[in-house]
Amino acid sequence: MTATDFEKALEIGRPPNIAKLFPNSKALIISGKFIDAAMLEKGKAISIAANGRNSFVIRGALQAAQRANSVIIIEIAKSEGGGNAYCAVNYWNIARLVDDFCNELNITIPVAIHADHYGIKKQEDIDEAKIEIPTLFEAGITSIAIDASHMPDDKNLLANIELYPFVPKWAGLETEIGEIKGKLGLSTVAEALFLIQGLNAHSIFPDWIALNNGTTHGIEASDQGIQVGLTTDVHEALEKYNISGAQHGTSGNNSDRLREIAAKTRTTKANVATALQMISWGLEVNDYGNAILDENGSFIKIKDEGVTEELWTEMVAHAESAGLKGGNYKKLNLPFENKLLGQPEEIRERMAKRVEEFIYNMLVDIFNAKDTAPFAIEAILKAGSYDLGSKGDRIEDPEDWTPEKIAEQAALLSTDKGEEGDFDD
Repeated sequence: MTATDFEKALEIGRPPNIAKLFPNSKALIISGKFIDAAMLEKGKAISIAANGRNSFVIRGALQAAQRANSVIIIEIAKSEGGGNAYCAVNYWNIARLVDDFCNELNITIPVAIHADHYGIKKQEDIDEAKIEIPTLFEAGITSIAIDASHMPDDKNLLANIELYPFVPKWAGLETEIGEIKGKLGLSTVAEALFLIQGLNAHSIFPDWIALNNGTTHGIEASDQGIQVGLTTDVHEALEKYNISGAQHGTSGNNSDRLREIAAKTRTTKANVATALQMISWGLEVNDYGNAILDENGSFIKIKDEGVTEELWTEMVAHAESAGLKGGNYKKLNLPFENKLLGQPEEIRERMAKRVEEFIYNMLVDIFNAKDTAPFAIEAILKAGSYDLGSKGDRIEDPEDWTPEKIAEQAALLSTDKGEEGDFDD
């Protein structure tokens, strides 16, 4: 990648919302479509989608990607950064943080800003989404996951169809067929085909599909993890629709399993959230980011890593008083963000550095993402635009996918959605 190529990509590759928000920026913030394209061009490669629950995660992720010469996605989910957020980083400020850090740290690799798990749980949420989704893109989002997987299959499909007009055509698009709830309610090939065929009939061509393939959000409590065979079956069934896989619940899956998902499936995006939060705080984790607990079920803080010992003691006390345990330590993010930022510079730097080392290893040694930045820039230059266009073409007949026929087909699906509950990230 030459300086000339970078400057040209900067000139033509940033979508209109980014160019408007940051007219003098040197940050190459692009559509998520180009991230997917870079992974496909390299082959058997996955981009990390780092959930920026705090600013240290974002800094560390960007520095890791720069070292690896890899593209990267920085994201935040609706539960983390929506209207009822538990993080200070949110849908409306994450792009500004990324742009600021890119310019400060001289980050020159392409970055996408993803609104993850934009959850639709009931019909009433759709009207709110029609108002809110445009504000996300006005604030600098360049890719979105419409997640109506909490609803029955027909309602999921219809929600995606109804909300599609509110997503810019140039933006990355992810859809989802199953809530992430471990071995419960595993997704099926039939569910995936139903959703993607129905979208295709309406000329909607998502870049990624996420499914429940055996993982959980938060701390992985068992070794169930990613079901590679199931994932392969789903991706192969969807091959003619040219859709890639998005792997959710990556934290807690061992390195060999993650390498296998890269080598054997069509996955090009892998979300990492809980692991990065825990690493930034200085907690002891195993080689794949799952937090290690002591004999009392408490997290183990590594001395002189992450936050100061005094602040960690305060965080634990707050968690105990609020009844927070295990994965619910995530709710410490919002009340402690400013205190984290108020630590000495050397502490803040070591928090980000710990994240950087973990993500660098994943990008280079596990996900085969090293040197993918040039592929994204080449795709921008070849397209001559910030809009890569769609990977798919319409195959299905719209007359077979009217609302009435969608309901009829959904009634024939044999699916197990698993137990009821709140499975938000």
